[in-house]
Amino acid sequence: MASESETNKRLLLDVLTRPGNDACADCGNAEPDWASVTLGVFVCQGCSLLHRGIPHISRVKSVQQESWEASEVELMAAMGNEAAKAKYEQKVPAFYYRPKHTDCKLLREQWIRARYERNEFEFIEKQEPYSAGYREGFLWKRGRDNGQFLSRKFILSEREGALKYFSKQEARDPKAVMKIETLNATFQPAKIGNPYGLQITYLRDNSTRNIFVYHSDSKEMVDWFNAIRAARFHYLQVAFPGASDEELVPKLTRSFMKEGFMEKTGPKHTEGFKKRWFTMDDRRLMYFKDPLDAYARGEVFIGSKENSYTVLSGLPPSIQGYHWNHGITIVTPDRKFLFACETEAEQKDWITAFQRVINRPMRPQEYAVEAHFKHKP
Repeated sequence: MASESETNKRLLLDVLTRPGNDACADCGNAEPDWASVTLGVFVCQGCSLLHRGIPHISRVKSVQQESWEASEVELMAAMGNEAAKAKYEQKVPAFYYRPKHTDCKLLREQWIRARYERNEFEFIEKQEPYSAGYREGFLWKRGRDNGQFLSRKFILSEREGALKYFSKQEARDPKAVMKIETLNATFQPAKIGNPYGLQITYLRDNSTRNIFVYHSDSKEMVDWFNAIRAARFHYLQVAFPGASDEELVPKLTRSFMKEGFMEKTGPKHTEGFKKRWFTMDDRRLMYFKDPLDAYARGEVFIGSKENSYTVLSGLPPSIQGYHWNHGITIVTPDRKFLFACETEAEQKDWITAFQRVINRPMRPQEYAVEAHFKHKP
């Protein structure tokens, strides 16, 4: 006859097979093997570690490795991931970023705290910091020339359609005005060297500008990120009046498709190859001398195959001057761009990223961007 602990384990595994319990309640990762015995949700190992940070609210146990009490199994059966979602996510704003298991720790941790600790999605007034359409505060911003982080005042105003920052506290005129229309924000903890590091990009004179910021308070930083997404959401609702939330949400902020070092040569292909940091942001391939540069040394527009853009593995046979052996040639209607990668794996990753963009037909507004690139001095 099965022992009580074996019976409990069998019942628990039965609960795990119910709809919704086959993916982590917090990040959607497949096959969660941990559970919060106080909240009644199944989570992956990564999220279980974040639950340990709120021990007054969540106590986690391994589904397989630990023994379970009958009362704990009953709670899991009574709640489960679907019921928890209905309870803790009643009023999640459409623009609020829901992290995936591949996202940085900061986003995942603050999503968990927002749901279970602060109950932000049960009470709309708790969403004020990022949904009000106006936000001001101080962030540490990396200096463009010296690389030092200095405290700067930032103001995000939906009414003005801009994010601004001021170099002095009493300054009346902002140092930069970033239009919400072209604003993007993406967490870059490794690149910036801070767990709460955020990269903000915007267009000025149709060229990309970068600023790098962080705040010592993790909630504050995620609130800024979601405030930018909210402002973008409301801007796009006006710009595309017929579009659904599902169509607009993917356009709010975007992570870069790929980043890393490659070597490049100039337009004549006779110059030596130089090592540069490359960022693939949708159809814009940018290169920088340093990953934390404020603006790119150059940008290349990557169109679609219908418009005669192709990517090839390797370099033309006559080419010299490269140190890395894994070449890539991008053919555009006007010229060929030549790059070299250090490893074959990097070369494959870059080619996959380029191919994804080239295989996608161009949208009407992208033709205007392409035309601008062609007429750049």
